[in-house]
Amino acid sequence: MAQLEGYYFSAALSCTFLVSCLLFSAFSRALREPYMDEIFHLPQAQRYCEGHFSLSQWDPMITTLPGLYLLSVGVVKPASWIFGWSEHVVCSIGMLRFVNLLFSVGNFYLLYLLFRKVQPRHKAASSVQRILSTLTLAVFPTLYFFNFLYYTEAGSMFFTLFAYLMCLYGNHKTSALLGFCGFMFRQTNIIWAVFCAGNVIAQKLTEAWKTELQKKKEERLPPIKGPFSEFRKILQFLLVYSMSFKNLSMLFLLTWPYILLVFLFCVFVVVNGGIVIGDRSSHEACLHFPQLFYFFSFTLFFSFPHLLSPSKIRAFLSLVWKRRIQFFVITLVSLFLVWKFTYAHKYLLADNRHYTFYVWKRVFQRYEIVKYLLVPVYIFAGWSIADSLKSKSIFWNLMFFICLFTVTVPQKLLEFRYFILPYVIYRLNIPLPPISRLVCELGCYAVVNFLTFYIFLNKTFQWPNSQDIQRFMW
Repeated sequence: MAQLEGYYFSAALSCTFLVSCLLFSAFSRALREPYMDEIFHLPQAQRYCEGHFSLSQWDPMITTLPGLYLLSVGVVKPASWIFGWSEHVVCSIGMLRFVNLLFSVGNFYLLYLLFRKVQPRHKAASSVQRILSTLTLAVFPTLYFFNFLYYTEAGSMFFTLFAYLMCLYGNHKTSALLGFCGFMFRQTNIIWAVFCAGNVIAQKLTEAWKTELQKKKEERLPPIKGPFSEFRKILQFLLVYSMSFKNLSMLFLLTWPYILLVFLFCVFVVVNGGIVIGDRSSHEACLHFPQLFYFFSFTLFFSFPHLLSPSKIRAFLSLVWKRRIQFFVITLVSLFLVWKFTYAHKYLLADNRHYTFYVWKRVFQRYEIVKYLLVPVYIFAGWSIADSLKSKSIFWNLMFFICLFTVTVPQKLLEFRYFILPYVIYRLNIPLPPISRLVCELGCYAVVNFLTFYIFLNKTFQWPNSQDIQRFMW
C-alpha cells in the first residue's frame, strides 16, 4: 500500500510540474517585462545578482526583507559557474521567476509530508485522500497563480510549511531557524513561528487538561453550571497551570528557540522603528476587524464542499435557535465592528487590475447596506470553520484563532494573498474529507485556475494615459 501511495504521489507531482512548466512558458512569452509588484522585486534581485548589496542600492518602495533576492542569487548564481552561462542569462526575468516554480515543487512535497504527519493513517482510503488533498492545496488558486510571477508567496509558503513540519517532528531549533527564513521573506510570518510554539504549548495543555478531567471524574466533583461554564473551567485551569513554576519552566525549555526568534523580531522592530521597511505610508497597521470576516468568507468560498451543506445549515440554524441570546449578542457586536472598523485602502480603490477592486466597487461600495446584510454569512462561515476544526483540541483552536486574528486584523488593505497561509494551515488540519468532496474541490480549483489564467493571458486592456498592457489578477 505504501509503495502504491508512492507511485500516486510521484504521478501527481510529475503531472502538476509538467502543467506548471507549460503555464510558465505561456507566462514567459506573454510577460517579457516585469508586471505589477515585479517592477520592484525583479530589479532589486538583479542588483543583488550583479553583486550590489549596499543599502544605497535598495529600492525604498519595497516593504519586505531581502530573503527572496538572497535565495534567488544562491540558486541562479551556481548555474553560471556550472553551465558557463552569462550573467545576463542567469539574472534574467525568466530565471528569477523560475525560482518560484522550484519553490512550488518543494511546497507540493511539504504539503504531502504534512498531511501524512497531521492526519491519522488508519483508513484504507486515506492514501488516496492524502494525495488528492495535497494536489488540491498545491493548485489552490491564489497560491498557484503567484508561482509564475516573481512574488514572495511561494518562498514564504515553503519556509513556513517547512518550519511547521519540523515543529510537528519535535525539531524546534530547526523549526525556529526556518521560521527566521520565512520572516526574511515576509515580516508577518513571525506570527506562524509563534503558531509553531503555540502548537507545542497546546499539546502540553491538552495533556494536562485530560489529566485534570480524569481526576475530577474520579473524585466525582459537582460540575460547574451556567451559560459560560466550559469557558470558566478552562480559564480556571489555565490560571492554575500558569501559576506552576514547573509547568512554565518545562514550556520554556521546549519553546526557547521560538522565544529567541521573537526576541530578535522585537529587536528588529525597535531598531527599524516598525515592522515595515521602505514605503511605510501605504502599510500602516490598524484595527481592521472585518478582515477576519473577509477571511471567513474567503475560506467558505474555497472550501465550500467541506463547509457548506444542507446538514451544516440545519445544524447551524438549530444551534442559533438554542442559543439565540448568545448569537444575538454576537450579531450586534459584528454589526458594530463592521460599522466602525471597515476601511478601504487607497490601493484597493485605485487599482482596477485586482479582483478585489471589482468586489469592493460593485458590491460593497455600490450598496452600503450589503456589508451589514453579510454579517449572518460571516457568522455562519466562522461557525462552520470552527466546527470543522472540532477534532483539534480547544487549546490548538485557541492558538490558531489568536494567530489568525493577529495576522489579518492589522492589515488595512484587503488582499487575497494575505489569506493564503492561514487558509493552508486551516485546510491541513481539518479531517481528511471523503474522496467525492476532494474531487469536487479539485475540479472547482481547476476551473478557477483556468479562468484566472485565461483572463490574465488573453483579456488584456490599457489605461487611457498609458501604452502599457494591463492584466487582471488576484
